[in-house]
Amino acid sequence: MKRSYAVTRGERYPLGAHCVDGGVNFALFSANAERVEVCLYDPSGSTEVARLPLICEGGEVWSGFVPGLSAGTLYGYRVHGPWNPAEGHRFNPFKLLLDPYARQLSGDYQVRPLDLAYADEAQRVIDSRDNGAGMVKCVVTAPGLTAPPPVRHRGTLIYELNVRGFTMRMDGIDPQQRGTFAGLSQPKAIEYLKSLGIRCVELMPVHYFLDEQHLLDLGLKNYWGYNSINFFAPANRYSVNAGPGEFRDMVARFRDAGIAVLLDVVYNHTAEGDHRGPSLSFRGIDNAAYYRLDPQDKSRYINDTGCGNTLNMSHHRVLQMVMDSLRYWVTEMGVSGFRFDLATTLARELHGFEPNGRFLSCVQQDPILATTRLIAEPWDVGPGGYQLGRFPIGWSEWNDHYRDTVRRFWRGDAGQLPALASCLHGSSERFEHNRRTSRASINFIASHDGFTLHDLVSYCERHNEANGEGNRDGHHSNLSTNHGIEGPSMDPAVTVARDRHKRNLLATLMLSQGVPMLLAGDEFGRTQMGNNNAYCQDNEINWIDWSLLDSRAGAGLKAFFRYLVELRDTWPLLHWHLFFHDHGDGEYSTRCLWLNASGRQMSAADWQNPGLSGFAMHLLGPAAIDDDQREQMLALFNADARALNFVMPGRERKGRWQRLLCTDSEDYASDVPDLRGGVGYRASPQSVALFRFISMEYQHEQ
Repeated sequence: MKRSYAVTRGERYPLGAHCVDGGVNFALFSANAERVEVCLYDPSGSTEVARLPLICEGGEVWSGFVPGLSAGTLYGYRVHGPWNPAEGHRFNPFKLLLDPYARQLSGDYQVRPLDLAYADEAQRVIDSRDNGAGMVKCVVTAPGLTAPPPVRHRGTLIYELNVRGFTMRMDGIDPQQRGTFAGLSQPKAIEYLKSLGIRCVELMPVHYFLDEQHLLDLGLKNYWGYNSINFFAPANRYSVNAGPGEFRDMVARFRDAGIAVLLDVVYNHTAEGDHRGPSLSFRGIDNAAYYRLDPQDKSRYINDTGCGNTLNMSHHRVLQMVMDSLRYWVTEMGVSGFRFDLATTLARELHGFEPNGRFLSCVQQDPILATTRLIAEPWDVGPGGYQLGRFPIGWSEWNDHYRDTVRRFWRGDAGQLPALASCLHGSSERFEHNRRTSRASINFIASHDGFTLHDLVSYCERHNEANGEGNRDGHHSNLSTNHGIEGPSMDPAVTVARDRHKRNLLATLMLSQGVPMLLAGDEFGRTQMGNNNAYCQDNEINWIDWSLLDSRAGAGLKAFFRYLVELRDTWPLLHWHLFFHDHGDGEYSTRCLWLNASGRQMSAADWQNPGLSGFAMHLLGPAAIDDDQREQMLALFNADARALNFVMPGRERKGRWQRLLCTDSEDYASDVPDLRGGVGYRASPQSVALFRFISMEYQHEQ
């Protein structure tokens, strides 16, 4: 017997589909629609069982309550209105649309010409074919749970990983769970992270995302995930069982292990693409509201993202959706913060980037989001898009200036000492304004975008042939070196040089002020075989090869990195949250001195000498009785191919310097005799050395 459905007056808030009072309340924003219908489907999703009108009682929200519905109901929307692309309107009720607030979507979307809203290339004619039967459906979910308070992230090491690639080749994970949230939450994966000292992971995008047509045509997929079509639903491809529960359970297991979870989020554009793309959700609901349109031709989109469209964060309802999404992932899913892809786009107003604009101001005043970790990718491809250092207090930023400077220095480029000193100091000239701390700088050598650490020292050129674009994609300048041979090498001299180079890069990262970020697998030499733009490689190019840990080189590099983590955790001066400056007399005075080979402070001539490739960073903690009673650390950097004879600072009889680290060989923590102040130390070619000062007991100086 066919069931009959009724729709009654509904509530306009919250937006989305929510189980309440023995039924489901539907609420959808559309300012320019003329009529909105919610379509209900049978459990297979192929047959429409009801089409019910929603009501707009003033304002911009269409709502209705349907008694008798429950969690698991499949639905979508049909939105009626003008088809007038020249005025920015692309309504087409023949196309079933996804709810922007859906917490779950059914199945994985397959690109289809049927989902285009227009019938001709010029887009003057609407396509009247119905796409409902084969379209992905929204799924009503059970009432959400309030997650426990998320793990606080206080500037510790960030570990960037891809949910799929991390466990696809990991032994000890059920093959059915590899590449999923369930797999990532297994004891084997979590114990590995704990063994490395990781207390914060940053997951590459997990919002429901799509594969682009041109990739499918090449037999490829979108692996990175920067192509969202919904900002609430987890990607089904990362789930054994679709829905929010598997992700929530994963975060809970990480929380129990003391590990914070950050999400890389993509609110700057959507997977609907440019004017030629499909109508799947936002475009068909209210194109003129959701997207920034070209004021000279509203059939075209402003493309500050380089991805075909740009979300209109200046519209209050679009801003509301993003804020609701962020709060959802914190309060119901338990995440500890976010990294915002192309964050400059989110902060754009009518005349460009605005650090006090709507989005950044809303986040800062929000009592939930203001306590989370907020990280900006401070650029986009639009006019004035590069905004490193201009985000407000409370935000951190990916520091690509740090990445490039450190790469140049250890490649042997001349004249890098001033820039390197700035990076080691936390890039204070960029971030210290408005009382921002050194934690504003997210320091990294490698990320998902570009060469891995191993490839950075093994390739001079990109090798992206597998991407199907004739090796034209990906950045052409990587500031890399191959140490004489392009790609894999069995030459002992080459492998020794590469291993030392990796140790130098990792040591510099972990001895710099700011927040270090490591790309998963870099700690044991993961390779992408020279591909520096592996966004479309859902295969062994991207999946982490854990067998590398069975090799001497892989195990040794991992042990070295773990030692760096222990050093950074043990000695507070290596992760001081305030910038090092003289803050007056007394217990709050800290200092950072830059020393030349003679053990004296660098002169103007030293800084301007392009042939100088080595110096030391001398950190002094809060003042005690005198300078020699302070906690002190000394990091010596020598990128020269020759040894550097360095005079240790300090007075001879006030204490001694204990070496904690030297990167010149695999025996990086070997004991050497302590050194007095004024004594010479031979810094090996192309190496980093770290010392701590051990003060004599004060009474012995009387």
